[in-house]
Amino acid sequence: MRRVQKAALRVPEITVYFWVIKLLSTALGESTSDFLVHRIHPVPAVLLGFVGFVIALVVQFSMRRYVAWSYWFAVCMVGVFGTMCADVLHVGFHVPYIASSILYAIALTAVFISWQRTEHTLSIHSIDTARREAFYWAAVVATFAMGTALGDLTATTFHLGYFVSGVMFAALILIPAIGYRFFGMNSILAFWIAYVLTRPVGASFADWFGKP
Repeated sequence: MRRVQKAALRVPEITVYFWVIKLLSTALGESTSDFLVHRIHPVPAVLLGFVGFVIALVVQFSMRRYVAWSYWFAVCMVGVFGTMCADVLHVGFHVPYIASSILYAIALTAVFISWQRTEHTLSIHSIDTARREAFYWAAVVATFAMGTALGDLTATTFHLGYFVSGVMFAALILIPAIGYRFFGMNSILAFWIAYVLTRPVGASFADWFGKP
């Protein structure tokens, strides 16, 4: 597949603003998904979330480089649809959260293995082709679904509650941050661990604010 010029990356630079917006987008995805499912029938709600997800990715893939509004629109729509994927398994098919967490962890592992074997790197600093971006968004969807299931697992199945779950996952994010900053932890590994954990942090606090 033809590569675009090296400077034309399709994802943003990783700064503190990236992580702040990522956390806010996860909370938005959780809140929007819960609102849609409770205001209208779950089936059309999921279909609506899927349509928004597809439209967002079509727009994002039409861009030749990183464009802030299209990228973060895609992240928000992935947040909504990823939340619905996790919730549908539990509510619609009565799959325990621990099982869905494991299922999405396996899916994420499969994406990473395929991505590594095909492109020989999992670094988001190398996402400058459509194929690499496709792997990236597949990983993002899996992280959102797994993170949602993990947050609900600790909050409800383990009875920690949403606030305690949010604080716990926020503390866990310090592990890759400290590991990368002081102990030479692999930057790609640290990034993806933190990326997964931002989902249950944002979702847990969104549920804490929005539920009795």
